Amino acid sequence: MCSILGLLDLHTDPKTLRQLALRLSARQRHRGPDWSGVWADDEAILVHERLAIVGLEHGSQPLEDPNGEVVLAVNGEIHNHVPLAAGLSTPYPFQTGSDCEVILALYREQGADLVKSLNGIFAFVLWDRRRSSYVIARDPIGVVPLYWGRDREGNLLVASELKALVDVCPRVEEFPPGHVLDSAEDELPRRYFEPAWKEFARADRPADPSALRTAFEDAVCRQMMSEVPFGVLLSGGLDSSLVASVASRALRDGRCRSPWGEQLHTFAIGLVDSPDLAAARRVSKALDTMHHEFHFTVQEGLDALADVIAHIESYDVTTVRASTPMFLLARRIRALGVKMVLSGEGADEIFGGYLYFHHAPDAEAFHAETVRKLDALSKYDCLRANKSMAAWGVEARVPFLDGEFLDHAMLIDPNAKLVQPGGIEKELLRRAFEGHLPHELLWRQKEQFSDGVGYSWIDSLKAHAEVEVSDDELVRAEHRFHVNPPTTKEAYLYRRFFEEAFPGDAAARCVPGGPSIACSTPEALAWDASFATHADPSGRAVRGVHVDTQEQEDNARRPA
Repeated sequence: MCSILGLLDLHTDPKTLRQLALRLSARQRHRGPDWSGVWADDEAILVHERLAIVGLEHGSQPLEDPNGEVVLAVNGEIHNHVPLAAGLSTPYPFQTGSDCEVILALYREQGADLVKSLNGIFAFVLWDRRRSSYVIARDPIGVVPLYWGRDREGNLLVASELKALVDVCPRVEEFPPGHVLDSAEDELPRRYFEPAWKEFARADRPADPSALRTAFEDAVCRQMMSEVPFGVLLSGGLDSSLVASVASRALRDGRCRSPWGEQLHTFAIGLVDSPDLAAARRVSKALDTMHHEFHFTVQEGLDALADVIAHIESYDVTTVRASTPMFLLARRIRALGVKMVLSGEGADEIFGGYLYFHHAPDAEAFHAETVRKLDALSKYDCLRANKSMAAWGVEARVPFLDGEFLDHAMLIDPNAKLVQPGGIEKELLRRAFEGHLPHELLWRQKEQFSDGVGYSWIDSLKAHAEVEVSDDELVRAEHRFHVNPPTTKEAYLYRRFFEEAFPGDAAARCVPGGPSIACSTPEALAWDASFATHADPSGRAVRGVHVDTQEQEDNARRPA
């Protein structure tokens, strides 16, 4: 991932602000360690920290149009840039190999409405010198982070991460996903992403496993665009295994290419003998991937907590639990020379894969929860995947959240996704890929990443917090932490680390709070009376649904 920083609507001497912009942008350089670029005039300053994946020699940013009238800084990838360029009304003199340059061409023809045409993961700032105006936009789901705020002089600052802004802006907010702000037209960000699938009544497409499989295969191939070595994060769970299966086939049949050749590289991490590592080995063997397995110890995980929380900019319990092994894995991946990986985030939100979905009362409630989960992804799984990897200069791409695939999958009749009594979550997705994975792996039950890396990881975190946080500290938590006061010692420990990295309430307000069971939204707690007394983000908190991993292997859910 790259990073961007913009200073706009300037009320201070630009020469003074240029040095400030460079200092603030340097705080994000881990996201883009390959090159730094800066553009400035008397009204705006744009800074870009580059992670070179596409257009290696000529893709440096900020990008300018041929007349030098419009300047652009982007963090992300535009997966449909080729057809977009081919469909322009008038030819555009592209100057680089960057997939993001098409934004400049589209802006010339469509203005800020160009965002409606993009299929990709992105956050960008565009400065129009002709109008002395700016455009700020973020991808529909919020895969790529973006924050904004004004400093005490009234200058508008926009950045990829909180750490660039929190001690400069008294108030910082997440720029909302699926929104665009054109300062020449708008006072506030306006929503440009209003998909039909958010309405239950519109989600009525008959379930077709074959069409679903084809749509996902196309999504994976779109996101394999890379001029540098890449691979797949393989936990051994269903979602990452399907990404690996499709990517492996695409390389072998020549549909996609990698600098590493036809054999896909896969990466896994866990405590020794964790269920995920065992499953990932079996998937790798079945797909014949070049597999890289890494181990971490509980102590190594505990030692990394402060750094993890500073990088992910969150104190959410589930996010910290899962981000820590991912953070450790990213460092090992970058040491191998890898800058981009594909990940399985998003499938559980689309298909109701979390174990609490077994308790959904009906299809309408099921669908409403998937919509709520997708709306919140920018604060949870997308934040985790993006920032944990970006901490070491690795970009995580998420094909399940590809725009075209999302439209296809979310318009499927929710009754076809509903977990049947005695059944298993994500059955439709599993049926779509029958024969692509060994039977026992295709029908393996959901393991949340923080569970699957080794059950002792979560137990050790709780035990460590019990020692580090006193009973009195927890009782008085609301006096120390006015925003989202922690209710458990584990949450208190993470909040303490967060406070050390981000003093004050500005950053704390950007982190969500509220009760959850196995990653549910608060609304889903009403689905079962037992949820109120067993609220914990671990999948094991859902009683009567979670099956021991060994039992899963001994008793396959479907006949061979």
